[in-house]
Amino acid sequence: MREAWEVRKLGEVCRLLNGRAYKKSELLEDGKYPVLRVGNFFSNRSWYYSDLELEEDKYCDEGDLLYAWSASFGPRIWNGPRVIYHYHIWKCDLNDSEINKRFLLHWFDWDTDRIRSEQGTGTTMIHVSKSSMEKREICLPPLAEQKRIVAVLDEAFAAIERAKEIAQQNLANARELFESYLNRVFTEKGEGWEEKTLEELGSTQTGSTPKKANKSDYGEYIPFVKPSDFLKDGTLNLKNNGLSEEGLANARVIPEGSALMVCIGATIGKSGFSDSRITTNQQINAFIPDDEIDYRFAYYTFVTRDFQRSVIRNSGQATLPIISKSKWSRLSICYPDKEGQLRIINTLDHLRQLQISLEVRINKKLEALDELKQSILQKAFTGQLTGVARDLELAS
Repeated sequence: MREAWEVRKLGEVCRLLNGRAYKKSELLEDGKYPVLRVGNFFSNRSWYYSDLELEEDKYCDEGDLLYAWSASFGPRIWNGPRVIYHYHIWKCDLNDSEINKRFLLHWFDWDTDRIRSEQGTGTTMIHVSKSSMEKREICLPPLAEQKRIVAVLDEAFAAIERAKEIAQQNLANARELFESYLNRVFTEKGEGWEEKTLEELGSTQTGSTPKKANKSDYGEYIPFVKPSDFLKDGTLNLKNNGLSEEGLANARVIPEGSALMVCIGATIGKSGFSDSRITTNQQINAFIPDDEIDYRFAYYTFVTRDFQRSVIRNSGQATLPIISKSKWSRLSICYPDKEGQLRIINTLDHLRQLQISLEVRINKKLEALDELKQSILQKAFTGQLTGVARDLELAS
């Protein structure tokens, strides 16, 4: 820590004011004041309202610094109308003669990551009490130094956000390139294409849930596939997911060269293909084609916009979306001869691999930008901002 910086307890420079807990009967569809809950704080825009008149510290106004402290976690400066805020949010009543609001916002961002680390990797429900938060130590430089640090951080994070926006747009462009070509090929078709139903082109087999689904220590190993095992490129994750001989006794083995689609549940339409023998659970239909059509061509048909719409259009919507085996079998596929299918498969395989490769690189860059932000915050709150100019070059 640099000279003139002072170690303080957070509670010495900022009071954390709790919001209010609500009975269900107090949350209205319409009313005088919106009720700011944690869901609204981060993403959900579905609001409840209240006509309650409360003490002044139970309201927050535009520009107030807030902190969600349970489940969803972290600080925000409120940018909206006057609201009543929920118990799981603190309003920060800070002493502005000692601490700058945006300095505290950035410190909260840095400290939030430390709290996550303290509560353990993989923790999903982050929680911190008001008393423990007020006891956390914060290193405070003089106000003028705080404002200088804020100016540097605001500039750095604006550059990082611009870099992330560009990366996200490149990611969207890569996906659009593949999907545009895919849908154009199957919409425009070509001379000599035929159209037949799945039942005319092969057979459909629905999976099952065997009584025993354990990895085999002996005998034949047949992977057991669930919707979560479908990968982005249509291939399957077949690791540590096999059936023992007991499991195989009551399972339906699907032959190699099949195209797969989830036909029940929230992930209906999710598709893949298999080059080897597998078993699947009952959410998945397997199309086993005759010689007239390649199973990979069938897979690419399944992921087109038009085929996906046909699946949804023919699905029942009672509790979970489901398309029956009979309706599934009557869905149609348009296709050229085998040579034309192979050309399309090769082109789509190439574009898909380019897309996945680019996604990997972009996601690594996004991770690096997040790490850069934390590195800059670390330097800011330990008095080491001299290296930030160099870090900004990396962000841009």
